[in-house]
Amino acid sequence: MSARNYQRKLDIRNGCVDLSHGSGGRAMAQLISGLFHQAFGNPWLARGNDQSAFDVGAGRMVMTTDGYVVSPLFFPGGNIGSLAVHGTVNDIAMAGARPLYLSASFIIEEGFRFAELKQIADSMGEAARAAGIHIITGDTKVVERGKADGLFISTAGVGVLPDGLDLSAENARVGDRVLVSGSLGDHGVAIMSQRQNLTFQTEILSDSAALHELVADMVAAAGNNIRVMRDPTRGGLAASLNEIAHQSGLGFRLQEEAIPVKPAVAAACELLGLDPLYVANEGKLVAIVAPEVADRVLAAMKAHPLGRDAADIGEAIADDHHFVQMVTSFGGGRIVDWLSGEQLPRIC
Repeated sequence: MSARNYQRKLDIRNGCVDLSHGSGGRAMAQLISGLFHQAFGNPWLARGNDQSAFDVGAGRMVMTTDGYVVSPLFFPGGNIGSLAVHGTVNDIAMAGARPLYLSASFIIEEGFRFAELKQIADSMGEAARAAGIHIITGDTKVVERGKADGLFISTAGVGVLPDGLDLSAENARVGDRVLVSGSLGDHGVAIMSQRQNLTFQTEILSDSAALHELVADMVAAAGNNIRVMRDPTRGGLAASLNEIAHQSGLGFRLQEEAIPVKPAVAAACELLGLDPLYVANEGKLVAIVAPEVADRVLAAMKAHPLGRDAADIGEAIADDHHFVQMVTSFGGGRIVDWLSGEQLPRIC
């Protein structure tokens, strides 16, 4: 994302992106310097190179990449820009790593309004600064009308992992506890409420948030006694636990009454025919932890603003079939299987 400053300013209020803004010429340079550099401003971007060199501390590097195609682009509690930062930070954090730097690539549809693009870029910059990280390189492409549904964002992120920390599904053991950091389904229901023009007595907001500081508190409390962490995005808690079950060779038994779901989210899911266990989250995590440290980790989670509704919802069990089972609130049982098909497309 290289560009020097140019005299002509973008008409942010009334202007739109056109194909020249992806041509590599003056218009593209004006877009990058007049909008993205202002939103993300930092010394790395200011050098105007096509890449950025950066220092790293001791430890192992962690790298992730992701793409964001959420529809609608703006939703209660955030937009595609803040979501892209939070999602990338969280992928790094689930390794127990500290995020450092991000890249961002924008696929913009011809005719996209500068005002909306600025709002999205500003929210990315704000989210990055709040997380203590920098967006230090990127790319911009413009495609013809009808080819990109407004805007797509791709990111990559790097972080540093302390020596000796190894969070991985194969570390899970029978008897380990299953902890979640808060109520489930907020993000997916916030997206769906916008699509369906639904209104509720209590506004349902996306839970989109950067979780690395919460993770740092958990790691400080228990270290490698945390076996594995995941952020239950697409496919929700059900997908994350089924994935861990197959990777670890274990099963899980959950207690439905212990799983936190906000009443408004539960009501919306019932109305829409959705199961909160399969609905996406963008600011929650699930952790499998050794039983002897479960209370300590849960206390650390509850002490953090993003974990105050954390709960112990079940345990790892021996199961050759690797099933995720749930004891229902009525005392019965059900299998929480992989999601078949797509409940909510385009939620991240």
